[in-house]
Formats: sequence, structure tokens, C-alpha cells
Amino acid sequence: MTQPEVVRYGELKPCRSAFIDAHTPGSDQKENFTIIGAGVAESPDQHVHIKATPGFNIGAAGQPPKCVNSLHFHNTAEVFFVLSGKWRFFWGVNGDAGEVILQEGDIFNIPTRVFRGFENVGTDYGMIMAILGGDDSGGGVIWAPHVLETAQAHGLVLSEAGVLYDTKKGQTLPDGEQPMIKLSATQLAEIAEIPVDKVVPDYVARYWDMMALASNKPCQVIGEAALIKDKPGFEVELLTRGSIATDSYINPQHEVIMVVRGHWRITWLDNEVVLNPGDTCWIPPNLAHSLEVCVTGEASLYRISGTSDVAGLTWQDS
Repeated sequence: MTQPEVVRYGELKPCRSAFIDAHTPGSDQKENFTIIGAGVAESPDQHVHIKATPGFNIGAAGQPPKCVNSLHFHNTAEVFFVLSGKWRFFWGVNGDAGEVILQEGDIFNIPTRVFRGFENVGTDYGMIMAILGGDDSGGGVIWAPHVLETAQAHGLVLSEAGVLYDTKKGQTLPDGEQPMIKLSATQLAEIAEIPVDKVVPDYVARYWDMMALASNKPCQVIGEAALIKDKPGFEVELLTRGSIATDSYINPQHEVIMVVRGHWRITWLDNEVVLNPGDTCWIPPNLAHSLEVCVTGEASLYRISGTSDVAGLTWQDS
């Protein structure tokens, strides 16, 4: 029988050259992590911790203060929750359509095909965890044209196949391979610009609001009938010590546990493992298992379950 797999926060292996902006000043100190699935990294140096294909990917980004992740979009869902630090998320073709500040535990479901970026605006190294829709994440990352231009000026070229080449290391595009084509002015004009007054009520859920809602039952965070109504190929719940069931249960879908606060024990068959903040556990389908909090104090985790939906929320101007 396939067994659960755990990735410890302290054992995460970063890639510092995962994306096109790895040399761009202001973005050159970020670290990217692929925890579960293929991920979307453009570099072969990206380490994949768990190669399961649950229908979604789990990743993370770690950045020191003032470090920025450049404007991009995906064709599938991208959901972030803040594990540590204080983060500014901004969006729009030029990054000026709006912004929101997220604190620890907050979650942000960003619509597909909307340019987004993020910056650590705290005082210490911060980490955000990511859930990406699809096993192949919709074909990777689509960058704003100025990101590609700036990167090339600093020695990085992205091929049309989505592979990164570093000219500072003597790398060149293979014969017959062309650079990634930049979006045209017409294509850019078709990219949605979400009004800032629509973001918080429709796409953001605050940690302490969810904690209150999860006092005696799981808080449905992302799903067809959840706080954030979406069908991105997975559902997200927030659990606390008051909302966990005492008995074991079986999930017919792939399940991922991501601890926000506290220490949690997962038990299955004759096995158990204790998870700490920042740890991630993949649980295969149809395996009976149970959850419990090990210590007193604040305790919370996000539980992600795969679904048959694949689209992800697309912004519609109403």
C-alpha cells in the first residue's frame, strides 16, 4: 500500500535560479520550492520533493525583505497562503491595478490570466506556500514583456519551450530554438485588470476570520460553496483543534496537509507522524487516517483535496 510522504520545512531544498528574473536586481534573492508535483520552474536545477501527481501542485516561495517576484500569470489556479512574514500582492499588466497586504495565515486565490506579483514587505525572511492547479500547471508561467526584456539585459533568456538559458554561464539557445515570444499589445489589452474593491471580498480570506469559523467545524475556504467560491481542481479547508474529527476517515481523493500553527499528529494503520508549522504531508487516496493536535495553544492547518474540476476562477467584469 502506498504510504503518506512528508516534507519537513527545515529540509526544503530551494532553487535560486528557477525563473527568468533570477538575475534581475530586486528579484535575485528569491528562493523557489517545488514540494509536490512537476511545478512550474524554468530551470532543471529545481528539486522536486514528492513526485506524486494529485491533480495539483504544491510549492513555496521564500524571500528576504524588499525582494519582489515579477509580474506573471498562469492559465490555471494559483493560490497562496502566508506561512510567515508580511506580503504585498499586486496585479495588473503594469502592476498598478491594485494591491493587498497579507499577513500570516491569510489566503489569496488569484484568478487565472491576471498578471500578479508579490513582495516581502516585512522585516524578516518570509515564506508563502502555493497551490497550483493541474499536474502540469497549465503549461508554465506567462511573463509580462518587460520582465523578459529586463532579464535578457541581465543574461537570462527563456526559450519558446519554457527552458531558461544563462548567457553568463556560456549557455545559448539550441539550434532551431527561438526565444519566448512576448505578448503583443493586442494580447495585453485582453488581460483583465481587477478593481481593488473586488479583491478582498471575492478572492482573499483572512486567517482570524477563518479561525473563528473553524471553531467547531472545518472552515470551507475554497470550493463551490466556500468563502471563496471557485472550482480550481481542488478544495481548501482550514482546520483547528475544535474542528477535527476524532475518528479516522477516508478521502477518495489525494489529500495534502499543510500546517500553519501548532503540532499535529497524523495516524494511519500502525503508523504515525507529527507535523510542525511549515511541514507538508501528502496522503494517497482511500487511506484511512486521523488528525489530532499534540500540544496546547493555537493550532491550524490547511487541508487540500483534489476534485474533478480543472478550470479555476477567471475574472468576469460584472
